[in-house]
Amino acid sequence: MPTRKKLQANIPAVKSQKVTSSRLVPVNEAGRRIGEDHHMAQLSDHEVELMRELYEEYPVGHPNHVGYRKLSAMFDCTKTLARKICNYLLRAQHPARFKRGT
Repeated sequence: MPTRKKLQANIPAVKSQKVTSSRLVPVNEAGRRIGEDHHMAQLSDHEVELMRELYEEYPVGHPNHVGYRKLSAMFDCTKTLARKICNYLLRAQHPARFKRGT
């Protein structure tokens, strides 16, 4: 019966290749990443859209209104982040162009 070392010796060595990303990343007018591709983003673009839809579905004061506290619990973020997203103070930029991601 062959030993472990003999079995490992028969396995060919695989060269590691650098993985290059050809994914396009949205950037603003200054050339900086925006949206979920920003390095400090806590939520995906889909989650931001969903948060805004839930907040705007019913007006403030309606029994079914979803407030900042409920949104922050649902999306596991701070109440301040939920408020800024719903008031379009954060995550409100549109891409000026796209560049290759690294």
